Amino acid sequence: MSRPVCAVVGVGEGNGAALARAFSDAGMAVALLARRLDFISKLAASLPEARAYACDAADAASVAEAFARVRSELGDPTTFIYNAGSGVWGDVESISLESFEAAWRVNAYGALAVSQQVIPAMKAAGSGTIIFIGATASRRGGPNTAAFAPAKAAQRSLAESMARSLWPLGIHVALIVIDAVVDLPRARKMMPDKPDSFFLKPEDMAASAVWLARQPRSAWTFEIEVRPNGERW
Repeated sequence: MSRPVCAVVGVGEGNGAALARAFSDAGMAVALLARRLDFISKLAASLPEARAYACDAADAASVAEAFARVRSELGDPTTFIYNAGSGVWGDVESISLESFEAAWRVNAYGALAVSQQVIPAMKAAGSGTIIFIGATASRRGGPNTAAFAPAKAAQRSLAESMARSLWPLGIHVALIVIDAVVDLPRARKMMPDKPDSFFLKPEDMAASAVWLARQPRSAWTFEIEVRPNGERW
């Protein structure tokens, strides 16, 4: 492959697909990773030098197998976007221990498992970009985010620890905190009375990710927030 490689973990019809398209448009070969192949195979076919890989981020063996194939078929990723996330909702009395663990495994454990697959080559090259797609739940625990908020908080802390460790080695670790309802058909159906200004457009969020990946080393950003202008905060 002639293009540098961007790996996007957690590719669905919203933010993940927008990230894949944005980095493809930026001139990168894109590895699309998700648990199921049906959607990402079609998306990969529409992008130049893109391939789809089945990967369960909560399963270390699945992650290792998928990234071995990425390295063999596309090359070592120079950019990595972690968009996998598990939205488990409920208060502290209603959530199960299994749900709590599942949220942590996707949002934090998986983030570490994948990062450990891409860091060695980035260290050897003295450059690279790792971006986590986070949420405002990482900063505050609402009544119904007793599983989701701790998982996202763990992800944010991991990202910050990685940034402090890897920035001096030339690897830009950054976090995009999303405070919004993503503009998807199912969201529009559930909220038919909401105006356009209420929703975050995935392609606009993805443009922010490309901007982060292009920042010069003298002015790197660790964390940005993205929210539509109609969002209350």
